Amino acid sequence: MRTIAIIQARMSSSRLPGKILKDIAGKALIHRVWERAVSSNVFDEVIIATSNETSDDAVSIYCKSNDIPQYRGNLDDVLDRYHQAAISYNADIITRLTGDCPLVDPIVIRNAMDMHKNGDFDCVTNAVERTYPDGLDTEIFNFEILERINNETNSLFDREHVTPYLYKNTDKFKLGHLKQSKDLSRYRWTVDEPADLLFVREVYKEFGNNIFGMNEILDLLNKRPELLIKREPAKFF
Repeated sequence: MRTIAIIQARMSSSRLPGKILKDIAGKALIHRVWERAVSSNVFDEVIIATSNETSDDAVSIYCKSNDIPQYRGNLDDVLDRYHQAAISYNADIITRLTGDCPLVDPIVIRNAMDMHKNGDFDCVTNAVERTYPDGLDTEIFNFEILERINNETNSLFDREHVTPYLYKNTDKFKLGHLKQSKDLSRYRWTVDEPADLLFVREVYKEFGNNIFGMNEILDLLNKRPELLIKREPAKFF
């Protein structure tokens, strides 16, 4: 079974344009997401899936310059982009990650993959029944499920956000919810706004190029509570 992580990324963010190429300790934000996914050691390949619009040429150039596998597809139909990327890279198992999460935890990824491979689930996710900080979202499904979603939904919302069709049709799909005993969903560790980027830069200033995870960040926040960025628990749709 060929296991692929697909990181969706585009430059045209409304709240923080160009955020995926913002510098974090000497590397682009999207590079940090990619290297953390690679460090989980569960993937045959980790690719960045950006759009074929000229606005994302800079992403493609960055990937080429840094030997990061990539796929370019539809800007707004992200579901189709995922489907075509999965076909191009012969994926049997797909992990969906997003390009604005430079603190994604390799251990969480491994735990989700273990749950997917050892359980009878169409999709394993920690993004619906949330107990992890925002920014550690991980979704795993087989290619057959991705192809089924792609064939069954024409909703613009579903196609832009890839997986909502799964979560709205629990009578059709069996979901595995990766959860932890302590609810940390109030923490915001994704990058949507300038304050988020400043937070992530402070975290990387502390840990450098070492691969760190959720527990190390929590320890840092205990020592430096002024860094805290909290939010209300997110709803997926």
